[in-house]
Amino acid sequence: MQQWEYRTVKVEAKGWFAGGVLDQSKLEAALNDLGRDGWELVSTFDTNMLHGQTREIVSVLKRPKG
Repeated sequence: MQQWEYRTVKVEAKGWFAGGVLDQSKLEAALNDLGRDGWELVSTFDTNMLHGQTREIVSVLKRPKG
């Protein structure tokens, strides 16, 4: 049976008034670095603060354990 290990990457959204501006290049760089190490993106979601503004983006990755 295949076993997996998991990792999460959090990128904070900036900007109080604008309601969460994401540094897309920072997220892409983190995901590309992990991809080179065998990690596969499983899911991405955001966490919210007041009035639905994005607080951070969370990405979940997996790779075979071993």
